[in-house]
Amino acid sequence: MTPGHGSTVDGVLRRSARRTPARVAVEYGDRSWTYGELDEAVSRAASVLLDQGLAPGDRVGAYGHNSDAYLIGFLACARAGLVHVPVNHHLTGDDLAYIVGQSGSSLVLTDPALAGRLPGTVRTVPLRDAAGSLLALQATAPAHDGPEPRTDHLVQLLYTSGTTALPKGAMMTHRALVHEYLSAITALDLGAGDRPVHALPLYHSAQMHVFLLPYLAVGATNIIVDAPDGDLLLDLIEADRVDSVFAPPTVWIGLSHRPDFATRRLDGLRKAYYGASIMPVPVLERLRERLPELALYNCFGQSEIGPLATVLAPEEHKGRMDSCGRTVLFVDARVVDEDGKDVPDGTPGEIVYRSPQLCEGYWDKPEETAAAFRDGWFHSGDLAVRDAHGYFTIVDRVKDVINSGGVLVASRQVEDALYTHDAVAEVAVIGLPDERWIEAVTAVVVPRGEVTEDELVAHAREKLARFKAPKRVVFVDELPRNASGKILKRELRDRFGRNA
Repeated sequence: MTPGHGSTVDGVLRRSARRTPARVAVEYGDRSWTYGELDEAVSRAASVLLDQGLAPGDRVGAYGHNSDAYLIGFLACARAGLVHVPVNHHLTGDDLAYIVGQSGSSLVLTDPALAGRLPGTVRTVPLRDAAGSLLALQATAPAHDGPEPRTDHLVQLLYTSGTTALPKGAMMTHRALVHEYLSAITALDLGAGDRPVHALPLYHSAQMHVFLLPYLAVGATNIIVDAPDGDLLLDLIEADRVDSVFAPPTVWIGLSHRPDFATRRLDGLRKAYYGASIMPVPVLERLRERLPELALYNCFGQSEIGPLATVLAPEEHKGRMDSCGRTVLFVDARVVDEDGKDVPDGTPGEIVYRSPQLCEGYWDKPEETAAAFRDGWFHSGDLAVRDAHGYFTIVDRVKDVINSGGVLVASRQVEDALYTHDAVAEVAVIGLPDERWIEAVTAVVVPRGEVTEDELVAHAREKLARFKAPKRVVFVDELPRNASGKILKRELRDRFGRNA
């Protein structure tokens, strides 16, 4: 494999810049960049980074909020042959120090307001000044003209969400991500005429690699905003500036519950993408009832595969609203038992993958890598069912399945039943230690209005076998989530397990 053929992450931008240099590529706040301007800024930023004494293969942390500067920093690392390490900007203390230290990041790109949280021994380069203007990465440095990285070189360490254990850095190559971009473009019908908004954190693989980079590849105009604020998203849709939105279920749940969701002019929204965690079927039904022409796409995967693995397309939702769809272009998947043997269609098992999109393993974690990559397949940790037509339905995380009295209960099925009650805003179902049941099915509920434990248990029993209904309901003000919207069930088990 020889360098210079352009199948690199930064090559995605370079090709679009040569094809449509004058088209607007990115808007952020009052700034906009044409494709030609963005490509030039990335080359200058690559020179700035290499002037810091960095060498190809060095790791560079990125600890900042959404901005055009954040995007430029990532692409500059790619162009300079550096390994970008996106860090959740909510992390502090030991959690932050762990990722910076474990990755071996020798420099961190950061927003000034966040720099003080970093360990004092870490070198930093500001992404922008205190007023939000571009700073170091917009320096008037000469454009980088060094050798192009090889496609099999690492370009990013994508740290897993850490919902069940310490985060692990999935080692992504240029080749893996470029394959994933093509999978996203084809499966999600991304086109140059779309008007997408990018509201989830750019350190999260879904927003960056399923949407922003693939949209740059096809030449669309991209709006980057700070956060998925409901008022802002609806304003952008009403103003016809946006017709494509990706958001996790927690955001769609919030939008669908807004009093003005029924009255705002939202017919300009053509594509709604959801993913990062399981979408409750009742919420999907609410969205389709309000916007019957809206094209809904379910995106499923995980960091280790870039992260897109399967998609449920709009025309595929009827009759299978709980499915995550079929595999995308460059992904092969099976459902297997504990011995790695295929299970019959309709039988739950672990979903395993083989794909050029897959990471090369976990950074400096050989034992975890060996455990996840066995017999040529990546073991996902997700419990799934495949049907005869190739559609997958995620039943649960393997570690979240509840053993109640010796019978396995999928938490998602219980959650979907509870979501049909009008007083349930959000719910997470977990298993807690129990002398009689081994694990007692427990529903942690964020209520909307007045409701009692007995009412919710009775409601669940109307829809489920009695052994699947919650033995206990706990009411909370909010559920713990990571920034991608995934509920941290590990935290709930730790919190309520002590009182069980």
